[in-house]
Amino acid sequence: MNLKLIVGLGNPGEKYSETRHNVGFMAIKQLAEEFNILNVDKDCEALVADGKIEDTKVILAQPLTYMNKSGRAVSKLIDKYDISLKDLIVIYDDLDLPAGKIRIKGSGGSGGHKGIKSIIEYMDSNEITRIRIGIGRPLEIDVTEYVLHEFNEDQIKRINQALKKVDDIILELIKDDLDSAMNKFN
Repeated sequence: MNLKLIVGLGNPGEKYSETRHNVGFMAIKQLAEEFNILNVDKDCEALVADGKIEDTKVILAQPLTYMNKSGRAVSKLIDKYDISLKDLIVIYDDLDLPAGKIRIKGSGGSGGHKGIKSIIEYMDSNEITRIRIGIGRPLEIDVTEYVLHEFNEDQIKRINQALKKVDDIILELIKDDLDSAMNKFN
């Protein structure tokens, strides 16, 4: 049976739960609720839940290693469940996209994102399917301060719409392929 590892990036702890940098965690929570995958456990330095989307077995994961060490948890999950890189999907925040805008891609650099940079380093590959969710770029405040704060009211509406769209993107990636998802949703 085909197995997909879907990882949302963020930082663990209540303090970070609703911050911009945790949009990947939010996407995993949304997927878990939408597809009734609610059997959460701790494994490989991550919160994980397994279930099915369509006829495909999936593991949903939120690394507990903090953003810049995400690769360590992802590497452990890949090894434990013997998952190929083509079956890894990573969801994370992107400063260079407006809040709620989504971009899907199958390879490339980190774009300065420390979580994806860590995964690329641990996997020794940049051939990783990514779903980037825009959080917008700050104009007046430091980037680090910005990503660790909550969304404003307008942004949260757009983010919630984007999170629902991620459900559809994951379905497309499972039923069809990366090119189809990029053509349909980019």
